[in-house]
Amino acid sequence: MKCPFCNQDNSRVVDSRPADENSSIRRRRLCDACGKRFTTYEKVETMPLIVIKKDQTREQYDRGKIEAGVMRACYKRPIPVQRIREMIDAVEMEIFNLEEKEIESKVIGEIVMDKLKDLEAVAYVRFASVYREFKDVNTFLNELKKILE
Repeated sequence: MKCPFCNQDNSRVVDSRPADENSSIRRRRLCDACGKRFTTYEKVETMPLIVIKKDQTREQYDRGKIEAGVMRACYKRPIPVQRIREMIDAVEMEIFNLEEKEIESKVIGEIVMDKLKDLEAVAYVRFASVYREFKDVNTFLNELKKILE
């Protein structure tokens, strides 16, 4: 690792510890040439996941979009934030375990709906009504019947 102060290649690790909730490693280094200390971060490189939207456009996966949709569905429902975060983590784990470079948004939506069904019925129906674009009351009732079965 090059020293940012003198550009020499000879430095050694003095201290290592986890950072960013164990998703990276923080290393304190000491330059053998000038004696100054500096910090580096080591993180696993992941392949970017591309989402294919309904209109066939592509964009990079964004966890924030799933969080926003789920939070809207769970608005004013008696669900602890921790359970919502755990559910979103489970959705994300399932998405990445598919090991695909591209994934259709409808696959993500189905995974979210499956997890929401187990979390809370009203949140599930709210999410489904937006995701499936319910056009009338009958479509809404059909979705409710699926839950009651």
